[in-house]
Amino acid sequence: MSGPTSDPPAGAASAPSDDAARIARVAAEIPDPDAALRLAETFRVLADPGRVRMILALHSAGELRVGALADVTGLSETACSHSLRLLRAARVVRFRKVGRSVYYALDDDHVRTLLAVARDHVLHRDGGGDQGPAAVPPDAAVE
Repeated sequence: MSGPTSDPPAGAASAPSDDAARIARVAAEIPDPDAALRLAETFRVLADPGRVRMILALHSAGELRVGALADVTGLSETACSHSLRLLRAARVVRFRKVGRSVYYALDDDHVRTLLAVARDHVLHRDGGGDQGPAAVPPDAAVE
């Protein structure tokens, strides 16, 4: 019977001497649980094809009213309004009122950057491989 040993199991990589420092650095760089929850919520809100189309329409148009978003996306005004509430809560879109009209636009450049990076990721070809099942249409230009 053998006793406890400090040697790694056969085939396991030995830990580099800087592991503790690297782990501490990585732990300091990742968001705290509350920030990670907000980040996950943002991705959850964005994980809907209708909302993605709305966001791309707002990116292209600058700002639109609910009725125009419904016309552009093919969604009902009710579905657009519901989605806009979720997108506002996640700070993806903002609104401004002009009289009785409400205009929606992307909240800031972070949203535009997120769109551009996501689109690049979806359209990325690794060695000529398949684009995958969820390619953004080429006419959905994101700068």
